[in-house]
Amino acid sequence: MEFDIVEKTPRLAGFDFELPQRLVAQYPCAERDHCRLMVLDRAKQTSQRHQFFQLADFLDEGDVLVLNDTQVFPARLFATKDRSTSKVEVFLLRELEDRLWEVLVKPARKVRVGNRLIFQQDLMGDVIDNTISGGRVVRFHEHNTSFYDFLEQHGQSPLPPYIHRDPEPGDKAAYQTVYARSRGAVAAPTAGLHFTPSQLDELPNKGVSIAYLTLHIGLGTFRPVRVEDITRHHLDSEYYCIDDQAAEVINQARAGGHRVVAVGTSTARALETAAAGPAITSRQGWTDKFIYPPYTFLAVNGLLTNFHQPKSTLIMLVSAFAGKPFLFDSYHQAIREAYQFYSYGDAMLIL
Repeated sequence: MEFDIVEKTPRLAGFDFELPQRLVAQYPCAERDHCRLMVLDRAKQTSQRHQFFQLADFLDEGDVLVLNDTQVFPARLFATKDRSTSKVEVFLLRELEDRLWEVLVKPARKVRVGNRLIFQQDLMGDVIDNTISGGRVVRFHEHNTSFYDFLEQHGQSPLPPYIHRDPEPGDKAAYQTVYARSRGAVAAPTAGLHFTPSQLDELPNKGVSIAYLTLHIGLGTFRPVRVEDITRHHLDSEYYCIDDQAAEVINQARAGGHRVVAVGTSTARALETAAAGPAITSRQGWTDKFIYPPYTFLAVNGLLTNFHQPKSTLIMLVSAFAGKPFLFDSYHQAIREAYQFYSYGDAMLIL
């Protein structure tokens, strides 16, 4: 197998590679912090092999680790159509206002505006509109329990499409970071899945600061790029928030010449959205920032991430940070060494 590493223009085919399906992790590591960790040094163009619990060995006093504290909610529900036995899968994408949701439905051809959907415990929802991306807008009726309590009881974990099995009870905890606290994502910030509470407690003892921001990852993270000229691809907008405390911690590290290490591509996108010259500004809003080579990072000096899909927007961002030839050579090595890929897979630290 050979990678195309000399492509000079941002074409979709240049981010393709052959990945054996046996390397797509279907289950998480038995212990969160015992996955493999490949460490890339951009300056030396070298890579090392370690395990995730050794992460602190590569961080220096004064560095700041920035994590996305978004919380995944059980977004997959099942319903029947009113006056019908037709089963419908409903995937919640985002809440537009109280009890009004943008959703995906399957099979889509059987769900039309005007249909009423009946869920467990007699919760009902009316389909009131279509979306330009092929989804629906559903208004859920008032119910005797809060909507989110209903989701926690009856919703299923929204596992990524490349995990070819049904969700299991353990996925609700496994497909969630230990520091998740801001509910709103339908996909996990998977680079953060490897952290344990004890590891996060130990990092400050080494002088490494930790800052939290929020970016609610949507289903757009899995949408394939369908145009050969990737500059024509548009990301779905996602809500993000960087508060004053996080901005202060990050800016102190930058002012002292220390590294800002983004945990995950979602964190990197939020930081780059909020980068204003030499400082990060506290802000909230929506971002559709799409990062691909060539790109000059303004805020991020280090990136902790997983191993990503061919031709995905995620590998495009990581290629922009690491340098595409160096990254793809490292991916080639990872495949030869049977690293595990995607959400439940192994990790890569790029410095």
